[in-house]
Amino acid sequence: MLLITAWALPVGGAGAVAALALLKLIGLVTNLVFYQRVQSSLVAPGPGHPWWLVLGAPVAGGLVIGLMARYGTEKIRGHGMPEAIEAILTGGSRVAPRVAVLKPISAAVSIGTGGPFGAEGPIIMTGGAIGSILAQALRLSADERKTLLVSGAAAGMAATFNSPLAAVLLAVELLLFEWRPRSFVPVVGAVAVSTVCRGFLLGTAPIFPVSTVGMHVTAADSALCVVAGVLGGALAVVATWLVYRAEDAFSRLPFHWMWWPAIGGAVIGVGGLIEPRALGVGYDVIDQLLTGRATVSLIVGILVVKTLIWGLSLGSGTSGGVLAPVFMIGGAVGAAEGLLFPHVLPGFWAMMGLAAVVGGVMRSPLTGVVFTLELTHAWPAALPLLISSTAAYGLSVLVLRRSVLTEKIARRGLHLTREYSTDPLESFFVAEVMDRRPVVLRRGDSLDSALAATLRTDGGEPEGRRLFPVVPDGAAYPVAVVTRRALLHAAARRDPDGPAPTVADICRPAPVVLRPDDTLRRAAYVFAEHGVTEAPVVGHAPDEHVVGTVALRHLLHARRHDLTEEHHRQRLIMRRTVPRDTPRHEDEHAPADGDRIGS
Repeated sequence: MLLITAWALPVGGAGAVAALALLKLIGLVTNLVFYQRVQSSLVAPGPGHPWWLVLGAPVAGGLVIGLMARYGTEKIRGHGMPEAIEAILTGGSRVAPRVAVLKPISAAVSIGTGGPFGAEGPIIMTGGAIGSILAQALRLSADERKTLLVSGAAAGMAATFNSPLAAVLLAVELLLFEWRPRSFVPVVGAVAVSTVCRGFLLGTAPIFPVSTVGMHVTAADSALCVVAGVLGGALAVVATWLVYRAEDAFSRLPFHWMWWPAIGGAVIGVGGLIEPRALGVGYDVIDQLLTGRATVSLIVGILVVKTLIWGLSLGSGTSGGVLAPVFMIGGAVGAAEGLLFPHVLPGFWAMMGLAAVVGGVMRSPLTGVVFTLELTHAWPAALPLLISSTAAYGLSVLVLRRSVLTEKIARRGLHLTREYSTDPLESFFVAEVMDRRPVVLRRGDSLDSALAATLRTDGGEPEGRRLFPVVPDGAAYPVAVVTRRALLHAAARRDPDGPAPTVADICRPAPVVLRPDDTLRRAAYVFAEHGVTEAPVVGHAPDEHVVGTVALRHLLHARRHDLTEEHHRQRLIMRRTVPRDTPRHEDEHAPADGDRIGS
C-alpha cells in the first residue's frame, strides 16, 4: 500500500498538468475555429457565427476524429470511462502510450469544433493512461497497475472540476471495483496532490458558485425533491436509451465507422443552428442554470437540443465526455421544474435536477450529490440533493438493466456488476464447515488396512470424501495426503510376490494445510493457487493434530447461507391470539405456532 501510494503521488501531479493541458487545448481549438484567434482561454462557440461555420465545423472535426481513430488507435472513440473500465477488466490495466497522446487531442478537436461534450471523460482516460504507463514501466501486478491507472483518472477528474471528494467517489463507484486500503489510500493521495496542484494552476474557487443565504427547505420541498429526482431519472433513462439507439443505427450504416463521427458532426451542426448555446462544453450555460439566470428559451433549448445532439452524436463513436453535458441537461430539467415548484433560492431546483440526472445516467448517486456540492459549494443543500439523486437512481435501476457507462461494456461481451456486498466466504471459518471425523492414516499402515479404513466409516462409505490425511507413525505432524484413487490404483497393480506396500509408498506431502480459524475465502484462494479441491485441517501448535478435512463442496455452505438470507422470507414475531374469555395468566406459558423459529 505504501509503495503504490508513493508512486501515486507523482501520478496525481501529472494528472493535474494533463487536465490543464487539455482545457487549454480545447480553448485553443475553439478560439481558432470560431473566433480565428490564437488564444487558449476556455470559451463557448456561442451565437453570431456564420451558418456554414456552425454547420461545417463539427463535420470537419468528426472527419479528423475518424481518421485519428482508424489510423491512430480506435481507443480514442467513445467518452473515456467505458474504455478505462474495459482496460481494467480485460486488459490487465494496460493502456497504450499512444492513447495518452491521441485521446486528449481528439477530445480537443471534437469539443473545440462544437461537440456538445465534456473534458472529463477524455481526461479520465488520459490520466489513467499516465498511471498505467508508469505502472507498466515498473514490476507491478495487474491490481497494482489498476490502482495507478485509477489514481491518474481520479487525479485528472479532481483537477478538472476542483472536486477531490467526488473524484474519489467516482473512482470507488465506477473504476476500482473494490474498497480496500491498498487501492483507496493511493487514489486519495493522487487526488490530494492533483487538487493542490490545481490550486496553483487554475485556482481553488468553486466552478459554479451558488449562494445559499436565506435557504430554508420545508418538508413539502423535500417531498418535491422526490418528484424532481423521478423526473431527472426519467430524463436519464431517455438519454441513455437515445445514446444506444443511435449507436445501433450507426452500426447498420453500409460504410466504414471512420465516417460516422462526421455524420454525428452534421447532427451537431443542425442543432447548433437551432440553439447555438448547446455547442461546446457549455460551462457558461451551466453557470446560468445553477444561479437562476437562465431564460425560458435557454432552458427549453438546452433541454431539447442538447439532449438530442449529445445522444445522437455520442452514438456515432466520436470522442468526448458525458459529465458536462449531463450537468447541463440536468440543470435544464431542474430549472424547468423551478418554473412550477415553490421558490427556495435561485438555482435550487437546477441543482436538484443536476444531481438527479448524474445519479440516473451514471448509476452513481453519491457521486452525483458530492459533485453538485463541490461544484457549487452549496453545502446546506446536501439532504435535498441526496433525496433527488437517490430517487433518480432508484428509477434508473428499476427501468434500465445497465447504465450509459456499463451498456457499452456489456455490448462487447463482458459481464459487469457494480453492486458491493460482503463476500459470504469471509463470514465463515473452516472449523464451521469442515468434516470433523476425518479418516487419518499412518504411514506404516498396510494397503489393505488403509483401503478398509477409507471405505468404512460408521458402517458406510464417507460420502464425497476422496482425500485422506497421513501422519507419521507415533506423531501428528507433518501431514501427507493420499487419495482413494491412488489407493485403488496401487491395489490393482500390487505384485503378489513382492513386498506388501504401505501407505508411505503411495502418499505425498500435503500441498495445502489449512487451520480451523482460516476463513473460507482464504481456503478458496489456496485451492485456486495450488489447483486442489480438498485439504486437511490441522490444529495449531503445540499439538497440531489433524482435526478435519475441508473440500470444495464445503465452500458452498457460505453461498447457501447467503442465498437463504437473501430470498427466504419468514415471520419471526407473530401476534398471539388470546380468546377474550380466557384469563391471560392461563395462556402465558402455552406454546404457539408463532413462537417457533422459522414458522
